[in-house]
Amino acid sequence: MGRARLFALFSLLTLTGFITTLDNTVINVALPTVQRELGLTVPDLEWVAASYVLSFGALLLPGGRLTDLFGRRPVLAAGILVFTAASAAAALADSGGTLIAARTVQGVGAALVIPASLAVIAVDLPARLRATAVGLWTAALAVALALGPVVGGFVTQRWGWGWVFALNVPFGLIALLLMPAVPGRSAPRRGGLDVPGVLLSVLALYLLTYGLVRGQEHGFGTAPVPLCLGVSAVAVCVFVVVEARTARPLVELRLLRDRFLTGGIVAQVLWGIGVNGVFFFTALYLQRVLGFSPTGAGLAFLPLAGALLLGTPVAERAARALGAHVSIAGGLCMVAVGLLYVSAAGARAGFWDLQPGLLLIGWGSAFTTPLTVRSLDRVPEAGMGMATGLVSAAREVSGVFGVVLVGVVLTRRESSELRSGADPRDAFLEGYDLGLRLAACCVLAGAFVTLVTLRRRGRHRRVVARSRSRIPLVMK
Repeated sequence: MGRARLFALFSLLTLTGFITTLDNTVINVALPTVQRELGLTVPDLEWVAASYVLSFGALLLPGGRLTDLFGRRPVLAAGILVFTAASAAAALADSGGTLIAARTVQGVGAALVIPASLAVIAVDLPARLRATAVGLWTAALAVALALGPVVGGFVTQRWGWGWVFALNVPFGLIALLLMPAVPGRSAPRRGGLDVPGVLLSVLALYLLTYGLVRGQEHGFGTAPVPLCLGVSAVAVCVFVVVEARTARPLVELRLLRDRFLTGGIVAQVLWGIGVNGVFFFTALYLQRVLGFSPTGAGLAFLPLAGALLLGTPVAERAARALGAHVSIAGGLCMVAVGLLYVSAAGARAGFWDLQPGLLLIGWGSAFTTPLTVRSLDRVPEAGMGMATGLVSAAREVSGVFGVVLVGVVLTRRESSELRSGADPRDAFLEGYDLGLRLAACCVLAGAFVTLVTLRRRGRHRRVVARSRSRIPLVMK
């Protein structure tokens, strides 16, 4: 593969990761303007914010299976086309119903893009370049999360809320123009789609995501949150039974017998819980307590993204020298220390006071990128889309669960402090400190899981893919 083609392929993968992640947060700052101009109720506004996340998370498993059935390049192209068209529809929406529908279809496109793009990294890139691709993609995700409020606020104030979605259109067209860089040699597999498995997985993931999002906003005892979570649990149990008996499963359960895969997913979830707590609640802390503007709050995270990008090449060398399980665990420990540092910054911190902790989080996250190669080391190429859909779904749910878990701890501690007569700002700080300490404990647990499950038998030589059957697991 020539340099020009490699550059185009890297650009395509980085661009798709950026725009699909940006849509998770870019709308938040624009919501008051959307409500005013479209005359939406509060429930309508909640659906505008959540519809993308719900359809995205619920359809990742089917997206991975479709990648196996129809090939990586066709599914990736279809996902980009759907996402771009839905973005244009959202930009032109003149009612709440149209906007919610367009946001839902955006999530469908993203659910096709993510598993297919991960499979491209795993199969179509040379083994020596996969860690670089993982680092670039992960940095793109971090930058997108950081810039979401910045871009949303600037664009809404200058041009109007519709441009928040219209900006996706030129990026999507550029991505489509870069599609020839994706090798077309992936052969579709014979077989059909497991319709019962698709329906059950969509039901379980949709209700789980909706229950977590609504429970965080309105309380977990508020209807219909308990019903959603209960039905989701039942759907998961039925899904496992159905997948164990069907000839063409959506997820081959035997894959989960591999300790590398299971351990990698668990470590990924625990990392996601901690890091998503940083982005979501530290953004609130910067604005509510320290008085940062939305733009300033977003810019505060950019050094973190830079540390992640610069640390990836170092992480690859550390994995070869120490063993991936050691370097990944060390990176997770750095993330945990960074979380503890940021949580203790206090009410008088400034921009530079926070940077040591945020840089530790970014640098430590860079050292976790070899987790991608190690955790799915033994996944066969024929099941690559299936595996990427599985780990992508785990990653997406971990983000939502992280916000919810830290949020519940934060709000309960904050409420307790308020009832004791504490100042509102001090009460928030108490809850914020406790929530991020819990997130740090989750990340440390991930380090332990990594050491136990990802250790190779025999002497460690190199952490590289032994064949074309290696796939990276990218984190958000």
